[in-house]
Amino acid sequence: MIELFIERVGTKSIVGNIYKGKVVKVLPGMQSAFVEIGMKKAAFIHVSDMNPKSVKELNCIGLDSKVIEGDDVEGVESDKTELIELEVEGSHNNTVKYPSIEEQISESEEIVVQVTKNYIGAKGARLVKHISIPGRFIVLMPDSNHIGVSRKIESSVERERLISILEEIRPEGYGLIARTVSLSVSKDQLQDDLDILLRIIQKLNKDIETAKAPSKLYEDHDLIFKILRDIASPEVSKIIIDSKEDYEKMATYLDEYMPKCEVNIEYYENNKVSLFDAYNIELEIDKILDKKVWLKSGGYIVVDYTEALTVIDVNTGKFVGSYDFNDTILKTNLEAAKEIALQLKLRNIGGIIIIDFIDMEPDEDKAKVLSVLEENLKGDRAKALVIDITILGLVEITRKRVQEPVAKIITEPCPYCEGKGMVRSRITVSYDIMRAITKLARSMKKRIVVETHSDIADIILDNEKENIDILESTHSVSIVIKSNPLLSYEQYKITSS
Repeated sequence: MIELFIERVGTKSIVGNIYKGKVVKVLPGMQSAFVEIGMKKAAFIHVSDMNPKSVKELNCIGLDSKVIEGDDVEGVESDKTELIELEVEGSHNNTVKYPSIEEQISESEEIVVQVTKNYIGAKGARLVKHISIPGRFIVLMPDSNHIGVSRKIESSVERERLISILEEIRPEGYGLIARTVSLSVSKDQLQDDLDILLRIIQKLNKDIETAKAPSKLYEDHDLIFKILRDIASPEVSKIIIDSKEDYEKMATYLDEYMPKCEVNIEYYENNKVSLFDAYNIELEIDKILDKKVWLKSGGYIVVDYTEALTVIDVNTGKFVGSYDFNDTILKTNLEAAKEIALQLKLRNIGGIIIIDFIDMEPDEDKAKVLSVLEENLKGDRAKALVIDITILGLVEITRKRVQEPVAKIITEPCPYCEGKGMVRSRITVSYDIMRAITKLARSMKKRIVVETHSDIADIILDNEKENIDILESTHSVSIVIKSNPLLSYEQYKITSS
């Protein structure tokens, strides 16, 4: 399992946090509302997040939905007469009916909400009205009677065992879901985990009564504790950390809350070689920033981001195969399918992903590629849904998005091209400057001074010297071209007097 988690001081995720918010605007046309939670921008809640009908719809506290998936939850009957029909992704039914948003909340009303998605770009945080608190082994859901088990626990015997335990320990008025790491965990361990969560809920309920909106009622753990709570499993044998303070926090947390966890916490204290250098982490991070990813065969994929979706193109590159044309294409697509599943996790790409596989004629080849793609996405903590290959060879994937892709977290738009990915050519900029000079010369200016990048200055002096001489003699103006190393290719300054 390879995954990349990034959290920086000042940009901590708010997913999982619980707030007492104030409704600032209800939008009946969108069946949504904006809620002030004390952040710079109002958050967003949809009618479907006011009335969960199944665990799939809970999306609770940012844990991937595969971790907390269970059977459908019976909906609470409403005495509202006006219902809104909405399509629900992954629902067995085509539509789910909800009371309209304006019947459930009104402007200036105070409500308790939980964040399921961070602020992403210009979009506000996504909220739900039903809250869920994750523990090490279980998820606690107030105002619910549901019991569920992670679908990653495939053994029917183990599922029945966990359901039986949860039924015994479940407090009245609460729902419980056994997480994947609860596999083979004893009843005592599950009870201890539940006791901790109940104490959190008790404090939360007291704060709800006294807090004024908008205010934060509960803050989810930082990255250090999330790793131990959500990532540490029998598959993880060692965690290496280079901060003494955080190492001690981790060790203490393990001793107090996870005494039976066999993960070894190792403090890295090599003063000569940093942890990142020792494990080539910088090199791996650089790789996930590249648009082009090479495959072992010599083929490659290209990952490109747009505002609405991510596009991935597959190419044979240097791979020419050794048998026939169809075999070469199939091998490239199969290898690309594995790599794409890995890159989605590494880069934390969410939302809509379109993959342009190399066109395949045989239907069995298309089925093989889809099967490999789906199989490699099974271990993904974020829920991903693969759509069938179209006649154009395109595959659509929807993957749960909780925060920005890694590329947007650790990079920023180029100050020179302003995020366009391209700059005007040097010859084009030189023509722009000449048009500006000509306009000023005709306006009876006596002196014109141009500051531009040295390459642009050289092009103007080499190619436009004759035109400059004509302007100077025709309009009795002095034109000076200067190099300025601080300017980019597209930048230039013109002063006149």
